[in-house]
Amino acid sequence: MHLIGSLTAGTVRSATLEEGTVAYPDDLLTDGEEVIVHKHPHWKMLILPVLIFLIVVGAGSYLAALIADLSWHSAGWIALAALGVGLIVWLTLAPLIRWRTTHFIVTTDRVMVREGVLNRTGLDIPLARINSVQFRHGPIDRMFGCGTLVIESASDDPLEFDDIPQVEYVQTLLYREVSDYSHDAANGDSSGDRYGTFDRHHRGCLRRRREERA
Repeated sequence: MHLIGSLTAGTVRSATLEEGTVAYPDDLLTDGEEVIVHKHPHWKMLILPVLIFLIVVGAGSYLAALIADLSWHSAGWIALAALGVGLIVWLTLAPLIRWRTTHFIVTTDRVMVREGVLNRTGLDIPLARINSVQFRHGPIDRMFGCGTLVIESASDDPLEFDDIPQVEYVQTLLYREVSDYSHDAANGDSSGDRYGTFDRHHRGCLRRRREERA
């Protein structure tokens, strides 16, 4: 299941990204917003596409060798090549592109999920709406170092994001951000900005230092 695969249709909205010189996802951030976590799905979702690629290449090579001495081997080779390319594009290249263009992002203001190339979909969850953050991973996920992140937000069903790398670490960081956001909102000023530009920069430096030590 993909990151957005478990979301209801009502919560997923289309997102069109404009070309620019700012690195992704910095071009999506608001003034003063900083990225805390930026992850692609865990690479284990690529194991099956890679195995399929190897099987297709191996089987195609074997069949090509079998018909090499036949009179119609040229047509057979063309057919095998076309079939092999089609399978590789469908079952290997497409999942690879889907993996590369799927982003799970935690910022100082929200959780962002983006997926797709031509038909791009996205979801934003403001930290202020998050009630709890949980994770779960079975023996296989623990072996690969990934798992499912479960976010419960106000008035919505829990949202599940599968194949998150270092899910326990991500859950801890997200919980800390939600807790800090709630504390800052409770003690913020009336302008609606929970802390100024200098404070944002200082908090970002502290987070990066904590992550480097982790």
